[in-house]
Amino acid sequence: MSLFVLLLALLTPADLSNKSLAELRLMRGEVFGRHGRIFGTDKDIDRHLRAQSWYKPSRDYTNDELTDDDRRSLDLIREAEAKHHEHVEPGDMRWWQTRELTEEKLGEHSGVELRVMLAEIEAIHGKTFEDSPTLQRYFGDRYWYEAKKYDAKALSATERHNMAVIESAMKKQRKVVLLPGDMAAYLDKPITPAMLDGVGLHELRLLRNEIYARRGWSFKSAWLANWFAGYDWYTPAEKQPVLTKLQLNNVEVISARERELHDALATKNIEPSMLEGLFTEDLKRLRNEVYARHGRTFKDKELNEYFTSFGWYKPDPAFKEASLSPIELANVDVIRRLEEGADSRISFEG
Repeated sequence: MSLFVLLLALLTPADLSNKSLAELRLMRGEVFGRHGRIFGTDKDIDRHLRAQSWYKPSRDYTNDELTDDDRRSLDLIREAEAKHHEHVEPGDMRWWQTRELTEEKLGEHSGVELRVMLAEIEAIHGKTFEDSPTLQRYFGDRYWYEAKKYDAKALSATERHNMAVIESAMKKQRKVVLLPGDMAAYLDKPITPAMLDGVGLHELRLLRNEIYARRGWSFKSAWLANWFAGYDWYTPAEKQPVLTKLQLNNVEVISARERELHDALATKNIEPSMLEGLFTEDLKRLRNEVYARHGRTFKDKELNEYFTSFGWYKPDPAFKEASLSPIELANVDVIRRLEEGADSRISFEG
């Protein structure tokens, strides 16, 4: 039995004070490994565990097998790892619950990593991610995650600050001005088309509906109702409010950009770089939108509900794939290839 495993039963912060980041990772791996967890994405931990005579890999492993002592040890190791990180990484946000992030400390990250870290702040409070199966699977695999009724008001001022830092980094990385959640500042001032450059179709739909949500609009579409329910500012009114002339104009500006991107799916070749940071479900919606604009019907409940929420969608039982143009078929192929490998981009343990 290795020295690391012998230490685990009586593990204290002092035991970790002189451990390197590499040693801490292996110690973390051993806590899980004693129960047979397989580390397919972390090759260093995988090799280390397979070199131990006591290690019995099990495909049936679940986090339910961890004891209270295991979880306590993992918390200590995770905190020690976070202290070692030069820049914040996925999995560190629990340690940053009481510490304010800076742009410098956040460092450089991929779009996927930023999205995961942003969601991690809410996942700590038990939020479920009904609109994102990728995030739900990811956090479902975390030993510390417990899904429960989420109340955005439970977020501390420090956590809100940290979310703002991550959101700012996301905007800078993508060179965008607006992302969902930003519309409070535009209920009484106009949006220009230039402000929507770089914003994706799904995000545009959320921005447009956020104008209604900020006024207390109730949504019949479950995907929209679930999305806005996660914000502490959202309170549905008893009667559907009326938008001001300026707000209606902002809705139209966003709608015009939606139509532009919607039409581009049939007239312009998609560059893979345009889809960086998207999860499997984002790509799935985008790929199927090419079909939806020709009236394809969907047995998939989520897709059917998503597309029937748009006025432009006209189901056509006589739909045939032959109705797609060469550009549309090429775009479907590009999106499908990225969709098939999307989950592999979350290769970090977190």
